[in-house]
Amino acid sequence: MIGYGYDEKEVIAAIANGLDNFYKSLIDKTNKLDIKKIMKRKNPYLYRAKAVQNANDIVSSVLDAFVTSSEETIFGNCFFEPLAIAASGGSKALAEGVDIMIEKKEENTIYAVAVKSGTSVFNADSKKRQEQNFAAAAKLAKQAKARYEAIIGYGYGKKRVTGKGVPKMYQELAGQEFWAELTGEKDFYLKIIQFMGELPEQYLEDYQKSYNNAMNRLLKQFTTEFCKDTGEIDWDKLVKFNSGN
Repeated sequence: MIGYGYDEKEVIAAIANGLDNFYKSLIDKTNKLDIKKIMKRKNPYLYRAKAVQNANDIVSSVLDAFVTSSEETIFGNCFFEPLAIAASGGSKALAEGVDIMIEKKEENTIYAVAVKSGTSVFNADSKKRQEQNFAAAAKLAKQAKARYEAIIGYGYGKKRVTGKGVPKMYQELAGQEFWAELTGEKDFYLKIIQFMGELPEQYLEDYQKSYNNAMNRLLKQFTTEFCKDTGEIDWDKLVKFNSGN
């Protein structure tokens, strides 16, 4: 167990600051969306195969896909990482691929923690890079002649232990288990929601305005760039833009 208590005021402040940064980052990215940049990465054949005839349907799907994919990453960086630092009493790590370093002098132990949002963030290559980053951080602990423990912490979800009997250089802890490890309090994962209070509601109006403006802007850009004068989607123009030499 890393933690045996936490500063509630610091935790609440980290949550408030994390929410503020999350919405600012998400709104900023939404305001900068451009339909040409988006459609370069989309599959025009798929839209045609689904018999999409309404430009609004395409724009809605790409905007929703952007929000869904972006908000998870942004939230993890803006919210979970600072919260974990505040909850654990650790400090921002300097080592690449490690978010928090926690030194427990009474135990002569250095904990290296990589904070992730959900449990599905890794593929084989990214997991290997994480292991390499932990190995590099271990050298710093060795120089300090301290015991070293590495943890991948997931802000939410459950992580089933696999590969029993195969030694790992790190632990993987998720959800309740992760936050309890940092704070020493088994119900801290529930308190995160409680500490949010009514703060998220303060950002709804600004975020909704940004989303609506993006929807209108992208729809205007799409119809200008990829629709015929009749209003039909110009599939040849869209496919040439996306895949032509």
